Amino acid sequence: MTKVAFLGPAGTFTEEALWRFVGMGCFEGEVVPLGVGSPGEALDAVRNGDAEFAVVAIENSVDGSVTPTFDALAGNGVQIFQETDIEVMFSILVRPGTKEIRTFATHPVARQQVRGWLAEHLPGVEFVAASSNAAAAQMVAEGRVDAAAAPGRAAELFGLERMADEVADVRGARTRFVVVGRPGVPTRRSGADRTAVVFTLPNKPGSLVGALTEFALRGVDMSRIESRPTRTGLGTYRFHVDLIGHIDDAPIAEALRALYLRCEQLSFLGSWPTLDIVSRTDTDRLAEAAAWVDAAQKGQCLC
Repeated sequence: MTKVAFLGPAGTFTEEALWRFVGMGCFEGEVVPLGVGSPGEALDAVRNGDAEFAVVAIENSVDGSVTPTFDALAGNGVQIFQETDIEVMFSILVRPGTKEIRTFATHPVARQQVRGWLAEHLPGVEFVAASSNAAAAQMVAEGRVDAAAAPGRAAELFGLERMADEVADVRGARTRFVVVGRPGVPTRRSGADRTAVVFTLPNKPGSLVGALTEFALRGVDMSRIESRPTRTGLGTYRFHVDLIGHIDDAPIAEALRALYLRCEQLSFLGSWPTLDIVSRTDTDRLAEAAAWVDAAQKGQCLC
């Protein structure tokens, strides 16, 4: 039995991602979902031993990084092992017989993805933030708000009607989710991988340039970099970096060893396969990645 924490209740996109990971063979034995109230709670469940893994949203193609997840990942005791992404479209849900809509709930990230639809169809509606999209649907069912944007499945779970389907200001918007567990051996190298680290630097001129130079000198490509406050004082930041490659790749390993010498603190967040390989041209790496995807689809790959 494997407990997997996720942003609940049932009916969220995170739950959908969880079951997709199950289909990819990422967990052993029977999976027991554990719904929690935030990405931080999901990761804390892993740290505290209440769950073996957590599934959390990490990035959205419309609204960017899911900052609560990044802040929670900055603590020690967790590691990323796998990723997937899903297309995100919403249903507008109401109680049966609803004639007037004055209040509307959804997760704040989801609100950014339906803002245009709301302006056109529900102008002036009062927004109420929910901890998740499914929690917003539950608020409608309990009579606390009049409507919600949520996955269509939430209508069935909470006995609601769909006022509209396939609502999304940006068609094709996707959210990336990751499987997080306690630190261990990284997922095996696939040839199309992502490595993530988070670090802090001395507050002196050129420290960030020097840190990034360690990647440039070794030809290591960064796919993302951003800063988040350390919450220890004004002007102090953590830097989150995603690298293209695996910790077992010599250039990545050498760059991280050199980076460690420059940092006040450096945390390895994991190396794992990415399915975003369309732009890669190396034939051998494409073949390796295709073989990994085929194995995953057959349930032969464990994270």
